[in-house]
Amino acid sequence: EAVLARAEALQPRLNAFTMIDADGARAAARESEARWQSGRPLGRLDGVPVTVKDLLLTRGWPTRRGSHTVDPDQPWTEDAPVVARLREHGAIPFAKTTTPEYGWKGLDDSPLTGFTRNPWNLERTPGGSSGGAAAQVAAGIGPLALGTDGGGSIRIPAAFCGIFGLKPSFGRVPAWPASPFSTVAHVGPMTRSVTDAALMLTVLAEPDWRDWYALPPAGADYCDGLEAGIAGLRIAWSPDLGHAELHPEVAALTEAALEGLREQGAQVERIDPPFADPAEPFWIHWLMGARNLLRNLTPAQREKLDPGLRHCFEDSLDITVEQILDAQNARAALGLSMNRLHQDYDLLATPSLAVPAFPLGRLDPEGREDRNWLGWTPFSYPFNLTQQPAATMPCGLTADGLPVGLQLVGPMHGDALVLRAARAFEQARPWHHRRPPLPAG
Repeated sequence: EAVLARAEALQPRLNAFTMIDADGARAAARESEARWQSGRPLGRLDGVPVTVKDLLLTRGWPTRRGSHTVDPDQPWTEDAPVVARLREHGAIPFAKTTTPEYGWKGLDDSPLTGFTRNPWNLERTPGGSSGGAAAQVAAGIGPLALGTDGGGSIRIPAAFCGIFGLKPSFGRVPAWPASPFSTVAHVGPMTRSVTDAALMLTVLAEPDWRDWYALPPAGADYCDGLEAGIAGLRIAWSPDLGHAELHPEVAALTEAALEGLREQGAQVERIDPPFADPAEPFWIHWLMGARNLLRNLTPAQREKLDPGLRHCFEDSLDITVEQILDAQNARAALGLSMNRLHQDYDLLATPSLAVPAFPLGRLDPEGREDRNWLGWTPFSYPFNLTQQPAATMPCGLTADGLPVGLQLVGPMHGDALVLRAARAFEQARPWHHRRPPLPAG
């Protein structure tokens, strides 16, 4: 009841939800209550409220994907693997969270739902594409949220909203239907604390036969070893990856945050960037995802799209086979560079984003009409190409009271290591206890 009341109260200001199923949540809560009273809880999350991003199928709820091109009246009879696992462990989905149209950009506005707002400043973006998920967690509504990440879509809004977000190793969390953006797309947890994310990942990582990309089940409890600390770990620090232009407060706050890792016993060493900016090969992958996504829409349907997404589709029509092959080769070289780095370092640390949250209605901080959003997200998309686990955690506030995030990147399959290091930092710098000063009325 407390979660539902807060969701209803804040929705007019945040616009974080596409729907709130109060009746369904209450019915599921009564069933959970009965199980607890009889001493037979269903699983690890029995009775815990959770939200679902509106790109993930949810039985009985429309999955509109932020688009007028999706028919809301079709049968909605299946759960995505992550939603199915949560239900099997007794969690209670109570709402769907907003996304830009088809999750195409690192912001959260769509033709269908309008603008979602950042709870730290209602005139700023929460980031995207899992912006509704991040905004509602930061605002203290639901404790657990499902996000997706094809170029930073968990980590961007988690950093802008001051919460924890994890992009797991590709294939660790089963996904179905496959993303139109293919093998750069991940599903993962967005939470207030690292411990909650570890618990949630343990559930989400259970197997599902529908994902043929899925890794063999690890059978891991990601809460095991979470408190083991990071004494002796070698962490590479790259504040700009050799090309990023940072907001000065982001640079100062992330640099200062490294002391929290050192206090926990890690050896932190600044390094030269291990690779050149992979923006071009990433953008080729992204444009081909847009082409795959939209190629079967009619011209009339395309006219209804977010203009930026429509431009992506139009740009994709000019891409050649040679460009695609070059992008794939560049991706392979990038992965090899990171494998080489992890021969010497356990983790890579970077800022999560180059800037703090900026005003609504812009695609970038300067308000330029550039069609892509990669200029201010240089630390997220490289690790969608490499498929490594990467997490963002809050590490401070700007003078304007906006959160800044620190990112930790682990070797492929090193999800437990990333969580353990993030937990150690969280203990040293417990920023996750901070809450946005939401205005009254």
